[in-house]
Amino acid sequence: MTKDIISRYYAAFNAGDGEGMLALVTDDVEHHVNQGEIRRGKEKFAEFCAHMGVSYREELRDIVILAEGDRAAAEFTVHGTYLQTDPGLPEAKGQTYVLPAGTFFALRDGKIARVTTYYNLADWVRQVS
Repeated sequence: MTKDIISRYYAAFNAGDGEGMLALVTDDVEHHVNQGEIRRGKEKFAEFCAHMGVSYREELRDIVILAEGDRAAAEFTVHGTYLQTDPGLPEAKGQTYVLPAGTFFALRDGKIARVTTYYNLADWVRQVS
């Protein structure tokens, strides 16, 4: 069940289906962002997803999901295009990037309660600069 939920989450991500992603998270989801603040709650997660959809176009490939009980981890490669400048980051000019990344999940009552994503920000900055 856990692996299926994570597979559906990534299928929604790759389809650009923010509502599909939101349907899979708890109301009090914690989103631990790489080198950033923790976003708490579905509303903050929805804001993040909307922002990402405007600033970046990304497809996750080579996804490998490991799951046990109510925990899961996924490793994947992000293939993206930087569409709109994010404050504090290099100027967006349609640059493309390929970036290895990973996410850890905790589930509760059949929904995702925590999303913790890691990637090498310095590598991303180098690729888009």
